Amino acid sequence: MRYPPRTTRIGAAAALLSALLVGGTVSAGTADAATTSVGSICYGALPSQAHHTLDLIAQGGPYPYSQDGVVFQNREGVLPRQSSGYYHEYTVKTPGSSTRGARRIVTGRQNEEDYYTSDHYATFDLVDYGC
Repeated sequence: MRYPPRTTRIGAAAALLSALLVGGTVSAGTADAATTSVGSICYGALPSQAHHTLDLIAQGGPYPYSQDGVVFQNREGVLPRQSSGYYHEYTVKTPGSSTRGARRIVTGRQNEEDYYTSDHYATFDLVDYGC
């Protein structure tokens, strides 16, 4: 299940800052994985399959895989810490792969942020729609 389609997109810096502030303060000596493992990527630099997935998310589906739209647990702790149900994941098709592959879009509902991972949750990039 997907939350209602997004009407606007916010900039990467604002989304990351908001997510970090919601999750608590971060000091230089105790930075958690989220502050060091989340990069950013321009929307235009995403693979075309990610654009297609983001379009499907904005439309509310239908999605090609039954797992699309499920709650992403953030077990790896790479994304900013949020309450359960905050993040949802969607498959980004990998050409030539007979499985779902490793690429995903993970969305955050409150700040309407979108994260892209090409390595099955090891690293994430916040999608910047302004570049």
